[in-house]
Amino acid sequence: MLKPFALSLVFVLAQAGAKPPLPATYVTAAEIQTNLKAALASKTTDTPIRTVDAGGHNVGVGIVQRAKSSGAGMLGSASHDQVTEVYQILEGRATLVTGGTLTEPQRRGQGATQVVSINGPGVSGKAIAGGVSHAVAKGDMVIIPAGTPHWFSEIQENLVYTVVRVDPARVVTLK
Repeated sequence: MLKPFALSLVFVLAQAGAKPPLPATYVTAAEIQTNLKAALASKTTDTPIRTVDAGGHNVGVGIVQRAKSSGAGMLGSASHDQVTEVYQILEGRATLVTGGTLTEPQRRGQGATQVVSINGPGVSGKAIAGGVSHAVAKGDMVIIPAGTPHWFSEIQENLVYTVVRVDPARVVTLK
């Protein structure tokens, strides 16, 4: 049963045409570790944990792991049309290239899992020409705005990071 104050708040919000606030979403360290262990076991590089309606836009949280590598074995570059990404490096060291131009760009298919469940429509490439290289390591954070090409040109130590994806166009499915 709602208390008188709660009823008053609901009434005031309804009168003002405002929606009640959305509940907070918690992603625990245990959930992150469980998803990381599953990703390592299945060799999945990018695992979405949760994507929620944050009131006018979606916000997703995931865990990403990438093995030590350089040169031909590297994953390609990317640019996401509508989704901004924020990385928090948990383990490892790498060289992250941002900006510039994707080489050999290919538009991702609209129905691809990566587009629907992870980071929305965009373009993948082999590398980046003319970007700026940054050394990233444990504790660092990086904000990559939508439309900005990005690529790990070298991973000196196995890399693990959380990623927060801000999706104002709501192109990624809620989870």
